[in-house]
Amino acid sequence: MTTRDAESDLIRGNIDAIVLCALSRGDSYGYEILKGVAQGSEGAYEMKEPSLYTSLKRLESQGFVESYWGNESQGARRKYYHITEGGQTELAEATSRWVRARTIIDRLLRQSGGIK
Repeated sequence: MTTRDAESDLIRGNIDAIVLCALSRGDSYGYEILKGVAQGSEGAYEMKEPSLYTSLKRLESQGFVESYWGNESQGARRKYYHITEGGQTELAEATSRWVRARTIIDRLLRQSGGIK
C-alpha cells in the first residue's frame, strides 16, 4: 500500500463527516460540494462523484440529510441537500471521534519517535 493509498483510505473512512461538514455551512448540491471539498483540501483531495452520492444516499437514509429540488430559472434543476438537526449531532460526534483517534495515533507515534 502506498502512502497515497493510506491517505485516501483514511479520508474515505471519514467521507460522511466531510459531507456533513460541507452541508453545515449551508444547503448545497453535488458539484458544489465536490468543489468545496477540493478547495478546502487546497487541492490535496478530490472526492469522486460516486463516493459523494453514495455518502449522501447513506446520510439521507439515516436521517442526517434531507434533499429537495431547487427552482432553477436557467439550466437543469438541481437536487439540493440540507443537514438536519440529527446530522448536526452526528457531525459533532464524528468530529469528537476523529479528535480522539488522532490523539491516540499522535501518542503512539510520539512513543516510537515518529513525531516530536
